[in-house]
Amino acid sequence: MDVLPALLMEIGSHQVEVAETLIGVGRFLVIFVAARAIAELMVRLQLPTILGELVAGVLIGVSGLHLVVPPEAQAQLSGAVLGLVASLADVTPATVESIYIETFPNLKAVSQIGLFALLFLTGLESELGELMAVGVQAGSVAVTGVVLPFALGTAGLYYFFHVPFIPAVFAGAAMTATSIGITASVFGELQWLKRKEGQIVIGAAVLDDILGIVILAVVVSLAGGGAFSVGPILKLCTAAVIFVAAALFLSRTAAPAFDWVVDRLKAPGDVAVASFVVLTLCCFAAQAIGLEAALGAFAAGLILSASKHTHDIDTAVKPLVALFATVFFVLIGTGMDLSVLNPFDPANREGLVVALFLLVVAVAGKVAAGWTYSTEEPTNRLVVGLGMMPRGEVGLIFLGLGTQAGILTPSLEAAILLMVIGTTFLAPILLRLVIGGQQEPVTQPT
Repeated sequence: MDVLPALLMEIGSHQVEVAETLIGVGRFLVIFVAARAIAELMVRLQLPTILGELVAGVLIGVSGLHLVVPPEAQAQLSGAVLGLVASLADVTPATVESIYIETFPNLKAVSQIGLFALLFLTGLESELGELMAVGVQAGSVAVTGVVLPFALGTAGLYYFFHVPFIPAVFAGAAMTATSIGITASVFGELQWLKRKEGQIVIGAAVLDDILGIVILAVVVSLAGGGAFSVGPILKLCTAAVIFVAAALFLSRTAAPAFDWVVDRLKAPGDVAVASFVVLTLCCFAAQAIGLEAALGAFAAGLILSASKHTHDIDTAVKPLVALFATVFFVLIGTGMDLSVLNPFDPANREGLVVALFLLVVAVAGKVAAGWTYSTEEPTNRLVVGLGMMPRGEVGLIFLGLGTQAGILTPSLEAAILLMVIGTTFLAPILLRLVIGGQQEPVTQPT
């Protein structure tokens, strides 16, 4: 229900506008200050900054100070925040909370821009030739990384923990995902994005998203009590194949046309605006045919990777990634409720046992995938496996859908959340430990 018109009639537009502004600016202030402070600490500990952003989200979110709380987390915003904004805007705390909930989707929209910009940059920095060269390896890693966690997780929950079939299948499906955003961020920061391991992981993560969407479509259909139908699944698979084929075709043919247009633009910001037009078109196309918009963002970067303006595009997009991708990763942390980790609460114990099982399967299934591809060149297979491990926002999306459908028990819901938290936090740490001080080799000019 839209509450802002009612509030405008009740207390006047000025107070509402002041409260909206204070809430919007205050959220960004808290997010950026917390993320930057902890990211600086992570850098000094030689850990990826994304880990600092996730930790910052935990500290200011539902598990910490309650300064930024997603409405769906069913947690109260800090009373001190409500009181401060209410006094400054001359409204009641209840009004502040209503405005906060009503405007939170705007913050999510900004965070999505950050994710799309990050994936666009990942595609832009990917060498199409190298990505195509590892296509078979990426496919092998993706399929194994989906099948193993799904099969082992579902079977283990059903046979050992006696979880009903549909919830067990849903939990198994939640373990198939790979967060391409987290993976791309970690590999980019560790300067392994252009190495063969990085290209395999990025390619496999993209395929994982496509396979995950298909599995999700099947599971949601089963959970909703509908009859299983092959037709929609085949339609979705066909759309995915067509989209990937079109992206690969355009990546070889569209760059000259883009360059021709940009060379004729004179207004400031020509490269940035033109790039974002391509980005939004690809996101729209992906979403329109039933795929994730994030895949469209990666495809947009891949399409422009052959442009002669790639350096200018990279320069224009990186500040947006630094700002808005930070918001995206902090928001992931704000929604993580770590109270489910408390073993002294009897209600948590069953979930903790199941969570340990899911975490082991989730880690082992993805790490094992690193040993399922063949290559004549020496590669670090452990890096590939660990790069596939974080579930991040994709796992949280699965969890949210399961919660909305009402098919998860509280203990299984907590177990899936802990699996997502564990893989999301462990992956950057383990990658840093395994990669160590190695960096991407610098290509010497010819």
